Amino acid sequence: MEQPSTPTPLTGAVRELSAHVVSALTGGDHSRLSALPAVTAGDDDLGLAAVRVVGADVLLPSVLHRLPAAAVDLAVCEKAALAHPPGPDASATSRWSHWALTRTLRELGGLTGPPPPPPVPPDSTHALDDLPWQALTHQLSLLAALAVPSADSAVARVAARRTVDVARGFARAVRRRGWLQAAGAGRWLCLAGDVPETLGLDAGLEFVALMGGDDPRVALQLHAARLLRPAAVPEAP
Repeated sequence: MEQPSTPTPLTGAVRELSAHVVSALTGGDHSRLSALPAVTAGDDDLGLAAVRVVGADVLLPSVLHRLPAAAVDLAVCEKAALAHPPGPDASATSRWSHWALTRTLRELGGLTGPPPPPPVPPDSTHALDDLPWQALTHQLSLLAALAVPSADSAVARVAARRTVDVARGFARAVRRRGWLQAAGAGRWLCLAGDVPETLGLDAGLEFVALMGGDDPRVALQLHAARLLRPAAVPEAP
């Protein structure tokens, strides 16, 4: 079960930025996320760190609605990517998250030069393939920003090969009231074509929205799932 944690300034900034993304996904001018206020609201370093945490999902409205990204949003994301690259000892999760952000930036017209190769640290996708289903679901939920249409990656291929395991992890996260993990796993399942009907994915996502949708981080994942799987998730509060 998710335990309440002491809020930190970074957590607050991530929640604020996630709320901006949700707003852009659900209405208004989808090509104008206006992430800049979250970055310049008194602490530039904190705002950039929040952009790095949310990662490629900062640009998700442009990706899913297939509209140009605002120049200010591209500039903010590029600044965050350059300010917070993964270090030499960074985890595979951090490396893949950074790769997704830089790839999305290039696809939308930001960054220049040749794209970097996908990260291939020793503990990358081979380890994902070998993880038990509980740990696999946890890792994939951290990498939910890679769950977008037509965005091939080694991580997405692992998720596609292990749909049944992700479905088990989704059900477990719902039972344990781990709403953020459930929403991230559900987003991956919305890309899969072989989700077991017995899972009740649509009903499960509705329940996650009801119980955890007041958290902007959860709402972001649910709205992404909703756009990947029409009518799967109701409007979050």
